[in-house]
Amino acid sequence: MSESPSLPRPTEPRPQDFGSTATRYFAATRPAFLTITLVGCLIGFATAHRAGVPFDLPGALLTMLLALLVHAGANVVNDACDADNGSDDANRTRLYPFTGGSRMIQNGVLDRNETARLGQWLLLIVIPAGIWLAWRSGSGLLAIGAAGLLVAWAYSAPPLRLMSRGLGELAIVAAWLLVAVGADYVQRGHFDVLPAVAGLSFAMLVGALLYINQFPDRSADGSAGKRTLVVRLGPENARWGYLLLVLAAYGWLILQVGRGALPQACAAAAFTIVLSLPAGRALLAHADAPEQLRPAIRQTVLAAHVHGLVLAATIAFGRGGEWFPR
Repeated sequence: MSESPSLPRPTEPRPQDFGSTATRYFAATRPAFLTITLVGCLIGFATAHRAGVPFDLPGALLTMLLALLVHAGANVVNDACDADNGSDDANRTRLYPFTGGSRMIQNGVLDRNETARLGQWLLLIVIPAGIWLAWRSGSGLLAIGAAGLLVAWAYSAPPLRLMSRGLGELAIVAAWLLVAVGADYVQRGHFDVLPAVAGLSFAMLVGALLYINQFPDRSADGSAGKRTLVVRLGPENARWGYLLLVLAAYGWLILQVGRGALPQACAAAAFTIVLSLPAGRALLAHADAPEQLRPAIRQTVLAAHVHGLVLAATIAFGRGGEWFPR
């Protein structure tokens, strides 16, 4: 599978590319990849709408803002931590912009301390706004928010460093499931099973994105002591993990549609398997050749986004799926 000539490779950031500190800070959050969090919010809004909850636009906007800030903060903290452990400096097989970090530190756009402070502030400013939103929506949101902040920090930062312990995929699935559950909670004002049932297939596809991104970074991660699943298993064994993860995601979706937990129309989201399976085949063929994986990563990004969007639309407006109590 070769790179299409119609898709030029983005160039890494350089100091001369930015005219102000604000634009440098914005770029450090990797804004192009924050859209996946908006999709997770839409799933939560859709499950609340399905329950007949009147749509709370101010609550929805604040939910999206806070979720984006947490995701952005996690991205920036990850860059600072990977600068500390040396994995991004050592990464010669990265596929920018998908793997190897934002390159803001390595290319001299920001220094390590600036990056760390930015990540910390992005996460800290979520706390007062989140407390106000919990006061407005319900105290259960405090638990969701605390769990989300913990995962955002612990994914990269010591002492937990979940990704370095082979727990990165689990953390990512949990994080994006929390996005859907939290968005639903703000609208509904209490917990419900539907956002967890609905959001799991989407969250697993986001986890698959992290997983495939580990292959180009494997050598650098291993040299830096980051014991990701791909480092632990080696490419020959780890390459099968992607297919297991995406098949589990689609299997979960079809199971929930089949048992009536989700509207029948939600089965349409399973058609994104036409993106996931070719990506899996490419990984099976090129697990040891990172430069060949860029199209597969693009397909994985697209699969997660489209899957989530179709899921949100069909949950909100599809028929059926009413077995669970309200």
